Amino acid sequence: MKFGTQITGQGVRFRLWAPDQQQIRVYLHDLSEAFEMAARPRGWHEVTVPNAKPGMLYTFALPNGQHVPDPASRFLPQDVEGPSEIIDPLAFEWSDRGWVGRPWEETILYELHIGTFTEEGTFRAAIDKLDHLCALGVNTIELMPVADFNGRWNWGYDGASLFAPDATYGRPEDMKAFVDAAHSKGLSVVLDVIYNHFGPKGNHLGTYAPLTNSDVPTPWGEAVNFDGDEAGMIRDLIMANARYWLTEFHLDGLRFDAVHEIHDDGPRHILMELAEQARAATDGRHVHLVLENSLNQVNWLKRRETGAPWLYDAQWSDDIHHAIHAVLTNDPGSYYEDFIGRIDLVGRSLAEGVGWQGEFMQHQGHHKGEPSAFLPPTAFVHFMQNHDQVGNRPFGRRVSHQVSRDALRMWSAIVLLSPQIPLLFMGEEWSASTPFLFFSDVGQDLADAIRTSRREELKNYHEAEEGELPDPMSKDSFLRSKLDWSETERGEHREMLAHYRALISSRTKAIVPRLHGMQGFSGQYMILDNRGIKVTWRLGDGSRLQIRANLSAELLACPPNALGQTVWIEGEVAGDSLGPWAMDAHIIQAE
Repeated sequence: MKFGTQITGQGVRFRLWAPDQQQIRVYLHDLSEAFEMAARPRGWHEVTVPNAKPGMLYTFALPNGQHVPDPASRFLPQDVEGPSEIIDPLAFEWSDRGWVGRPWEETILYELHIGTFTEEGTFRAAIDKLDHLCALGVNTIELMPVADFNGRWNWGYDGASLFAPDATYGRPEDMKAFVDAAHSKGLSVVLDVIYNHFGPKGNHLGTYAPLTNSDVPTPWGEAVNFDGDEAGMIRDLIMANARYWLTEFHLDGLRFDAVHEIHDDGPRHILMELAEQARAATDGRHVHLVLENSLNQVNWLKRRETGAPWLYDAQWSDDIHHAIHAVLTNDPGSYYEDFIGRIDLVGRSLAEGVGWQGEFMQHQGHHKGEPSAFLPPTAFVHFMQNHDQVGNRPFGRRVSHQVSRDALRMWSAIVLLSPQIPLLFMGEEWSASTPFLFFSDVGQDLADAIRTSRREELKNYHEAEEGELPDPMSKDSFLRSKLDWSETERGEHREMLAHYRALISSRTKAIVPRLHGMQGFSGQYMILDNRGIKVTWRLGDGSRLQIRANLSAELLACPPNALGQTVWIEGEVAGDSLGPWAMDAHIIQAE
């Protein structure tokens, strides 16, 4: 990697790209000594220090006297404003030599936030919960962002130092130990990364290099400079970061956050180069690349003739979640406005991947989406909960606080038995009573702005009128979001956990083996009395999967169920009717 430190036979080489600076020194804190860096072509500065060693702290001294950490720090033990630590990337002893990952269609995702997943909030503590995930039946952990952020708690989307795991979670070797332990138990690990903006505090690269484009705003600040002056090196930095997580940390994939806010008018879009470089760096093992794209720009997901993706494996389908949520709750808050009374969007999203495929959305004020039926269902990630859909509500309430238990069981069965790739959010499997609130410790100087922004964002939810909103800058919001693991042994929580385990087992045995080879245009749907749906997909082995679901509290007449293998029955089901909140799933063998 051309960014960051390199340990050589002559010592440690330090490199910094600072095209706007004439003279740079590297200061070794442990040696109390500064070393002049030689200017190199294209804005680089470089020096090798013979007596520098792993574990030593260093900063770069700019001509104005300011000391800044390395933008490619592998570790910042004193947070993003402190010095960088020299890390030997080869020191960790991996035990996953034979690990190659798993095919995408087998994936069952489990999203978690390291800081709130356990009481300790560390990588090491999370290792102790891996057996729970194995028993649950999920096989792929999706980590919310871990790149170093300013402060003691954060969702992770304010990352300031992209290469350093946040010190509150542990050291780099602790994260590697977590990944290694997961692999030893057959669990893949993917990481959420953010390349559309940098956090508001702690990223110093913009002090001496053209990091962002002030003419292109995002909801979180200026867009990253991917197509302006000196954009080439910024692009190289971001691509190096993607390769770094996949190779040095043996990760099995990346989830790219809010790519609709990545702006690039250059000849080759950064998303194209990111995918190409990530796949080239990990040839020979299963590595999966997933997008969050609120504009439903599905052409990034195109398949080769073999069925393999050209670039990206899948994207999150918010439409499936929003459509079902709106039908079950009749909640018009925020973006749900465009889904109220639209049960057809439930059927269309399940059959074709997304619901909005170019139509005008009133809430967003623009047309959204592209035709998606040409893609296989496995090109979409399907969920009932995730960090956004829980945490971006006024009181961080989970869906188990918004719908009945029977409706919850029915919805979870749709998620886990449809051919899309399912994702669970931590604690969902036992209907955790704990909220997942928005929390940030980015600094008191920004506290009022963040509080105001949250109030504005949440004002369209009816819940916001119930009382004073939790303080997003409070430590209490962070602590209240930690899971209570004792619930897994109690009453209804234990029963829901058993329900999820059984559902995942059914998916693994009856559906996953049939997903390989699924093609586009495989799904068809029917709306039943504007209260239910019937969706049928042709699977990869030629068989058909049929799901009927009643999304209401009243008995629903419907076409007879399929004559075939019963995969699941939830609630009261008859041949020509579905009871309240009932569903069934059947496999019809190929003729």
